[in-house]
Amino acid sequence: MKKIFLCLILALAMIFKVNVFAEDDLKEATCCSFVVPLQFVPSSEKGLFVNKDHPMESSTIRYSVYYNGLDVVLTNREKAALAEHNEPKVTDKSTDLTKDIYQETISAAYNSEYGEDVGYTVSSFDKITIDGYPGYKIEGSFQAADQEKIYQTVYMLLSKYRTFTITFQRAEDDECQDVFSECQSTIHIQ
Repeated sequence: MKKIFLCLILALAMIFKVNVFAEDDLKEATCCSFVVPLQFVPSSEKGLFVNKDHPMESSTIRYSVYYNGLDVVLTNREKAALAEHNEPKVTDKSTDLTKDIYQETISAAYNSEYGEDVGYTVSSFDKITIDGYPGYKIEGSFQAADQEKIYQTVYMLLSKYRTFTITFQRAEDDECQDVFSECQSTIHIQ
């Protein structure tokens, strides 16, 4: 599961390119918070919460922060070194993400990870705003051979220098949707 998540983060980073400028019209945020339900406990992997009845219940909540590092103050020497590389500067287009781009990227990452077409499909792709910060709420599902169908709800929240992602994932027979909905209502960004 760790490899899959890393593939997803890398795939999304490739969409928006890692060497980007933060969009000027986004507000700066330092943290994103939410209340983790009592049914979930921290795993040994940073940012991953597993159902306390794991492996009988496979539902998870994953939190990650993509930090573009562009709020770092560079010395004149570091600025000169960057200028020498003469790389074209690209504006962060995170606010231009579409359902098709997301589905294509995540589908390719899952297909690569599982070595087969898992049929990743986005069923809902909504632009949202939480605490004045724009983002997306994305519902999707996939199913690898000989496994249960997996359902995901992804909250991707955008700020000037950071993108916060919270992924709620459950198997078809996991009964935690109400708990996930309650947790999702506690998401805040500042």
